[in-house]
Amino acid sequence: MKKNKSLSKAGKLTAFLLLLAIVFTPFSVVSAGERGVLMQFGKVQDTILGEGIHLIIPLANSVKKLSIRVQKQEISAEASSKDLQDVFTDVALNWHIIPQEANAIYQEIGDENAVVERIINPAVKEVLKAVIAKYTAEEIITKRGEVKAGLDEGLTARLNSYHISVDDISLVHVHFSQQFGEAVEAKQIAEQEAKRAEFIALKASKEAEAKVNLARGEAEAQSLVRETLTTELLQKQAIEKWNGNLPLIVGKGGPKFMDLSQFAKAAGK
Repeated sequence: MKKNKSLSKAGKLTAFLLLLAIVFTPFSVVSAGERGVLMQFGKVQDTILGEGIHLIIPLANSVKKLSIRVQKQEISAEASSKDLQDVFTDVALNWHIIPQEANAIYQEIGDENAVVERIINPAVKEVLKAVIAKYTAEEIITKRGEVKAGLDEGLTARLNSYHISVDDISLVHVHFSQQFGEAVEAKQIAEQEAKRAEFIALKASKEAEAKVNLARGEAEAQSLVRETLTTELLQKQAIEKWNGNLPLIVGKGGPKFMDLSQFAKAAGK
């Protein structure tokens, strides 16, 4: 019995010593991709702990670990374009805490969740509204790269002041209201019909012009023929084609051959 009681007391003592060892552990381990914010009696110190094992003073010091890895935040936001169209966007932001400023961000803002909720989400929405307002709805589509660059520049400047670095930002989706979509579709149909009507009118004009040119050419050809067709030329062509037989004329006096001399005189007149 006494032996069992002794063992029980020894076990309790061991557990107590282990608890003390845990509480009074004189070191802290900072994992890869993290930075340790050293605090002394709850006050943030200037020292930032890098990856590895660090000796600390038990009870006096504590360490808050922050991730400095690239993190992704997806945000949906609504804005108005320059021509007052509703624009709905889905933004993907890659960001990370600036390692050498980890203590400042924890002191001023808090941990990663506080950074997202209090800084990143409001900043993205505000900068997005400011950038979108500079472009019409059509320009947001045709100048998407320019819009992204403006958003990147604005967010980088804004978040840098909060010890956050922007790695990349993407406009995942950009869409508009149903009414605007229907208006765009109607405009495209009208433009296509206008181009078709313009093509038909141009085709008709070209065809009419071709007919006029053809008629003008025929008239000029006939005029040229009339100018070059003389009596002598007609007589020459007739002689060349004559087979030697005189034409037979039927009259009151009976059939007789045509007198060529009379024909020549008549043609001369």
